[in-house]
Amino acid sequence: MDTSDAERLPADHSSAAETPSSSLARPGPDVGAPEAAAVDAYVEQAVVRPGPEFAAVQRRAEEGGLPAIEVSAAQGKHLELMVRISGARQVLEVGTLAGFSTLWMARALDDDGGIVTCEVESHHAAVARSNLDAAGVGEKVDIRLGSAEQTLQSLVEEVRTGAREPFDLVFLDADKAGNPRYLELVMEMVRPGTVIIGDNVVRDGGVLEADSDDPDIQGIRRFLTMQGEHPRLEATAVQTVGAKSWDGFSLAVVTRG
Repeated sequence: MDTSDAERLPADHSSAAETPSSSLARPGPDVGAPEAAAVDAYVEQAVVRPGPEFAAVQRRAEEGGLPAIEVSAAQGKHLELMVRISGARQVLEVGTLAGFSTLWMARALDDDGGIVTCEVESHHAAVARSNLDAAGVGEKVDIRLGSAEQTLQSLVEEVRTGAREPFDLVFLDADKAGNPRYLELVMEMVRPGTVIIGDNVVRDGGVLEADSDDPDIQGIRRFLTMQGEHPRLEATAVQTVGAKSWDGFSLAVVTRG
C-alpha cells in the first residue's frame, strides 16, 4: 500500500532434472524453456557462485509470502559488476522486494558507499531489512518506505539542497507503468557518467504491442522512447532469456549535466 510520506527504515546495530538442486533460480509465473533455465543454473554454479546469504534471502522471502520476482543470480551478479565497473559510490534502487538485488549491489560498495532503495510495501521492506542486516550490509542500505514517486521527489530535494550527493548508478525495478515518471525524477539527481538500468523491458515480447491496454507495457514503451530521445542520455536495451523467461533490461549513461 502506498504511504503518504516516505519513511526511513533504520538498520539494526526447479524440479527439472537438468537443473542442479542448489540453484537459486526461482522461476516466476512465466517460466522459460527448460534449456534456458538449465543454462542459468549452470552459469550460476560455474561463474556466479553466490554465497549462502543469497539462499537465505530467498528462503525468508518465500517464508514471508513474497512473490518470486527477484532477479536471477546471474542478473544480480551483473548488477554487482556494473557497480564495480562504474565505480559507483551512491546507488539508487526503485523496488526493493526482499533485498536480493540490493544485496548484490551492496557487496560492490566500499565502506563509504551507500544504497537508497525505495519500497512501497511495508512487509517487503521489513523482510528486506532483516535480510540485509543478516547479510552484514545493513549499514550501507537506507530503505525508504512510501510510493516511489513521493520518495524520489524527496530525494530530488535532498540532492538539490546538497544534503545528498548525486547518484552514480540507478536501478529501476518497480512498477513499469511508473518508469517514465521515475526517469524524469532520476534525471534531476544524476551526474555525467551515472548509469541507469531498467529491468523487465521486453516482457515476453509484449513491448512490441503498441496498442496494448496493459499500463506496464505502455510504461515500458514510453520509458524506452524517452531514453532514446533524451539529449543527456546514450542508451540501449538487451534481450535476455533464462529461468526468468524472455525479458530484457535497458542500459543508459548520462553524458552531460
